[in-house]
Amino acid sequence: MRNFLVAALAASALILPGVARAQETPPLPQLNWSFNGPFGTFDRASAQRGFLVYKDVCSACHSMKYVHYRDLAGIGFSAAQIKAIAASVDVPMIKSDGTAGTRPGLPSDAFASPFPNEEAAKAANDGVVPPDQSVLVDARAGGPDYIYAILTGYTKAPAGVRVPSGLYYNEYFPGHLIHMPPPLQPDQVTYTDGTKATLQQEARDVTTFLYFVSNPEMEARKRMGVHIVIFLALLSGLTYAVKRKVWADVEH
Repeated sequence: MRNFLVAALAASALILPGVARAQETPPLPQLNWSFNGPFGTFDRASAQRGFLVYKDVCSACHSMKYVHYRDLAGIGFSAAQIKAIAASVDVPMIKSDGTAGTRPGLPSDAFASPFPNEEAAKAANDGVVPPDQSVLVDARAGGPDYIYAILTGYTKAPAGVRVPSGLYYNEYFPGHLIHMPPPLQPDQVTYTDGTKATLQQEARDVTTFLYFVSNPEMEARKRMGVHIVIFLALLSGLTYAVKRKVWADVEH
């Protein structure tokens, strides 16, 4: 029995390092996002391109039920553009005779979901419900860097690693095996501003858009923070000046 245990431990010493290497996840790429830092702002051109990527690609599987079309004003879309975007979507409704129907979307409507319910979403995606993207960036450790890494991290599995049918190898996904097929391809969308739609550009743009919908108040919050810091600095200076004045004639 003792010899068997020794042999088993010796075998595991040879196998486990290889398994560990197969499970290792590389560090996330650290991108220079426009919204980083205390003075960061949204790159509105990138966010608008990201909305196009979401609309033409991601919205086929992922809902965004906490976002309304009118929210697109935050990344620079005009009222007329928002109205046209919303109107291009059919929204379910109950007609006056009690039967189900549809109507053109309104700016006040939430983004249309690709599936009527979770069961339909599971049936279309091998039993897995694609996550809602309304707050996806904030819900994932690593935030925008993680989302970008997943979108660009699909690669061929290393030698000796078997990828079961229905799964895909992604070097940044924990465990590396992911249900979602590679969602982005070069030139999958056509940018109206002439930007080259490389895989990396599409991933960067849609991540910027997803960060916006998760944090639409970010710029206002940062402006308020800067104003508070300035106010506190002025108040501190004034307090010190008053203290010097009051105590100037006091003998030590």
